Parts: sequence; C-alpha cells; structure tokens
Amino acid sequence: MSKRNRLSGGSDRYSILEFLLFPPTRLSEMRLEKSLRGKTVLITGASYGIGESLTYKLAKTAAHLILVARTEEKLREIQIEVKAAGGKVSIYPTDLTRPESVQALLMNLHELPGGIDVFINNAGKSIRRSIMHSLDRHHDFTRTMAINYFGPVQLTLNLIPVLEKNKGHIINVSAVNVLLAPAPFWAAYQASKAAFDNWFRCVAPELNAVGVRTTSIYLPLVRTRMIEPTAEYRNMPAMSARHAAKIICQSIYTEKKYHAPWWLIFGQLGSILLRPSWEALMPYFVRKKTAAIKTENQ
Repeated sequence: MSKRNRLSGGSDRYSILEFLLFPPTRLSEMRLEKSLRGKTVLITGASYGIGESLTYKLAKTAAHLILVARTEEKLREIQIEVKAAGGKVSIYPTDLTRPESVQALLMNLHELPGGIDVFINNAGKSIRRSIMHSLDRHHDFTRTMAINYFGPVQLTLNLIPVLEKNKGHIINVSAVNVLLAPAPFWAAYQASKAAFDNWFRCVAPELNAVGVRTTSIYLPLVRTRMIEPTAEYRNMPAMSARHAAKIICQSIYTEKKYHAPWWLIFGQLGSILLRPSWEALMPYFVRKKTAAIKTENQ
C-alpha cells in the first residue's frame, strides 16, 4: 500500500458475507480531532497490523502519539511518515515480554510533561499449536502470558496515577474468543488473552470510580500478519486492520465501555447452551485434524 493510502485509511474490500458480519463503522473525524486535541496517546503493538493502521488514522489529529513495539526499524519508518504528514509522534522500541524493558519505557513515559491521556493496549502474540506438540514448549505459555497479560498489567498499574490525574481513558483491544467456548490448539493464546480481559474487567469499576474511563473492544478475526501462519484462516471471513482501527478511533470519543460484533451474543448463547455437544464433538474433530496433518507430512 502506498504512503498516501496508508495515511488516508485506504478502502476495505469485503465479500458479501464479510460486509454482513462487519458492517461499516461511521467515524466522525471532527469528534475524534476534538477529543484528542492536546492529548497524548500511547499505542502498544504499533508497528504492524491494527496498531499501524490506528497510528496512520490518528496521524491526522493534533494528538501526540507514543508508539511502542519491538521492531525499531519499522517504528522509525512509521515515525517518518507521520511527521511528514504533520503529526506529532515519539517512538519507544520495547520488548513487553521483559519487565526491565517495560520499566525503562515507564521511566520515559513518566518524564512526559503532561503524561498519558489515552492508553490503547493493542500488542499481542498468537500461538496455535496442539498441546501434544507443546509438551517441551513451556516457553510458548510464558511468552504469550508475558505479552498478553503481564506486560499490559505492569504498564497499567504504573500509569493509573497519571491517568487518574488526567481523567484518562484505557482501551483494551481484545478478541471475541475470550467470550466464547475455548477451542482446541489455542490454549496458550486464549488463556493469556482471557487473563487480561478478566483482570481489566475486574479493575474497570475501580478505575471508573476515580474518573478513568475504560473500554473493552472484542474484535473478530482480523486480517493481519498474525493470522498468516494459520492456513485455515486464509479463506475465512476476516475484518481488515483499517476497519478495526476505525472502531478503536470511534471508541475514543464515544467512550463506550464495550464494543463487540452484533453476532457475538448468539455465539455466547451457543457456548453456554451447546457446551455438552461441543465438548463431545471436539475430540472427533481433533482426531480428524491430527490425521489430516499426519497425511500431509508423509
């Protein structure tokens, strides 16, 4: 995609099914600009996918963007483009899996004159692997917990005082999976995402009581490089990263506590009512999937 298309937001090419599953999101550029005027926005996972699209969308506002990700080279590329478009941006290459790296980031954030006004927790790591292939891969679970749970908790705990002072806003970019029946092969990812989602929902009332607004955004499958290794996802309906970015932008000025696809409620009901059937059928599908993988590898 060209620089011009990235900064303009581009266009989403959806199939009919995708259009029905992910209806267009109307974004008021005026309300977004007004709500972020003079504000500082922290975005984790800003170098690719949703975070990158969100950065380009916010580049047109008067906000000071604080971009956090591991890939310094990509962050510098984005910084150059945002500055060329007239945006104000600072980058902080950070490995959220390392507490000392997060602490160094926090030291820099606390030196900002006005602190942070909006914290968008977007960074994440996905792993799809059978538990039978994970017996010697304990690091899969420690890594996903580090970036999907412990890192965001460490950041949030340290930012709460300044967010309280600024009457700020925390937006957690989550996934619909955490509200649905657990799926085989996704133990590391789903457990870590559910951990922070539950933690965030537990502390939200306390944060709201001191003036910090909170928003949980439950996204469906989003077409980013994170899903590329999973062959089954290549032909499945998926939301574009630009569309996801628009939803996050909209939540900044609407300040809704919760956003989810219109169809999620039906999935949640099914997860409850059909749990016995789901748990009875899953071993059959797992055996079938395992047999297919063995055949492909022969």
